[in-house]
This record gives sequence, structure tokens and C-alpha cells, in this order.
Amino acid sequence: MTTALKAPADRRDPVRRGGTARPRRARGALRPWIYLLPAAAVLLPLFGYPIYMLGLLSVFDYRQAQVSGGEPTSFIGFENYATLFGDEKFWSVLAATVAFAAVLVVATLAVGAALAVVLTRAGRVPRLLLSLAAMAAWAAPSMTGSTVWMFLFDSDLGLVNQVLGIEGYNWFYDQWVTFGIVGATVVWHSFPFVMVTLYAGIQAIPGHVLEAAALDGASAWQTFWRVIVPMLRPLITIVVIQSIIWDFKIFTQIYVMTNGGGIAGQNLVLNVYAFQTAFGSSEYGLGSAIGVIMTLILLVVTLFYIRALYRSGEKL
Repeated sequence: MTTALKAPADRRDPVRRGGTARPRRARGALRPWIYLLPAAAVLLPLFGYPIYMLGLLSVFDYRQAQVSGGEPTSFIGFENYATLFGDEKFWSVLAATVAFAAVLVVATLAVGAALAVVLTRAGRVPRLLLSLAAMAAWAAPSMTGSTVWMFLFDSDLGLVNQVLGIEGYNWFYDQWVTFGIVGATVVWHSFPFVMVTLYAGIQAIPGHVLEAAALDGASAWQTFWRVIVPMLRPLITIVVIQSIIWDFKIFTQIYVMTNGGGIAGQNLVLNVYAFQTAFGSSEYGLGSAIGVIMTLILLVVTLFYIRALYRSGEKL
């Protein structure tokens, strides 16, 4: 009597897997996009239409005459972009914007990281006071903060002149001094985000890792650079890219504190330059072209930001 032996079903059989696993995998791949649909339904019209109109105006000769309906709007293609790329002032303002944003990013990261380390070593009451002060700076509107800093450096009634014993010194006359004061204002608004983010990251580092570094004879400085910083690299990348986006499109502090760009436009940045071109000179098409260029630059930075978020999520 012979017994027929059945071969066990192969769990890796593509036919068997195709009936159950593939639909589940497909549903799992679609699930994140389904969750994003409500936000996309709000954000796409909210941001898509203005960007579309910005790009549309940039290829037309659109001035005050066209706004009032006195003259018809004429399509000029990429003539506005050619005008910008051939203008030395545009390139100088772009270079100033990039340099100013780079300095702000480095300063914000340095101040925020230093205070994050201070928070880990401070007592309960000093940590609470520092956190409250940082949150107050972060919550202050840009207009309010800029006005307060202008009053501090006022040539007649400013607290800084009174403390230094200087009378009538105009801090907003020199180009680089003005950039320094505006930069300090921006860093004051921005460092709390960096501080809170890095502080949370430091608190998440396992204690035994820091204890092992101390047992190996590492100093506090060596522990920070060789242990803490490498473990915080995903967070630092996100913070840096986010700061680049914020600082590159700075407008309020420059416009308010320099009265629209400083003496003879010596403190112009790209966002203020676009505003002056569009609304000051009534060249709306040319101003829109500047806005499109800024949007494309920030789009590239945003792609790096999303990539950094994705990588940090994988590491977590």
C-alpha cells in the first residue's frame, strides 16, 4: 500500500501571493495619499492659484495702465526675465540676499544649539525662565519685534545709546551695521525653534551613550562634537533647511527697520526688491518675474527639506 505524499504548498508561490499580498500592498501604498487628500484639497487651491497668477503676470507687460484698464495687456513672453538677468542690480540684490541668509542660518544654528545645551545643564527654574523668554521671542509678531528693536537703537531715545553714552548716533545709516541689527532681530525671532528642536533631540539620546563617552575619558566638548552632533545630524539638517527657507524670504524686518531697503537701496533683499518693483514702480510683470525666480529657488530648497524629513523618518 502506497501513500501519496503531497508536497507542502510553497509559501513563496507567486500565484498564492498574488491573490492576497499584492492587493494589501497596493492598499498600503495608497493609504498615505488618501490621508493627504483633505490637506491637498485646501492647500492646492490656496497656493496653486496665486502661483499660477504670479507666473501668468510674469509673461505679460502689466503696469498701472493695464491695471486701470487704460491699455490692453500685451504678451511679451520671457522678456521680463531677460530684463532681470541683464540687470546688475538684480544680481547684486540676489547675492546680498544669499549672503545675508547664509549668515543668519549659521548665527541662528549657533545660538539655538548653544542654548539647547544650556537647557540640558540648567536647573529647573533657570530652564523654565529661559524657555519662557525664548517662547516669548518666538511668539512675538515680526512687526512688533522689529519696532521694539528699532526703538532700542533709536538715535535720540534708544536704550543702547544711553547705555553706551553715545548721543545722536544713527545705527541705521551704515549698510553693514544696519544688516547686523536686522540680522540680530531675525536671529532673536528664529533661535527658539532651533533651541527647542535640538533640546528635544538631546533629551532623546540614551543616557548610557553619554555615560560610556564619559567613562572613555571624553570631555564635554568632545562628547558634544563626537557623540551628540552625529546623533542629531537628521534634526540639524531639517533645522538648517527650514532656516534657509525662512531667512531667504525675509521681508518684514528689512522693510520696517530700513524704511523699505535702506538709504539708496543699500539694504535691499530679493523680497523687498520685488515689492518695490511691483508696487513702487508699478511694474507688476517684472515684480512677478522676481517672485517666480524666488519661488523656484525655494522649491529646490524645499525638495531637499522633504528628502531630509524622509531620511530622518527612516532613521527613526
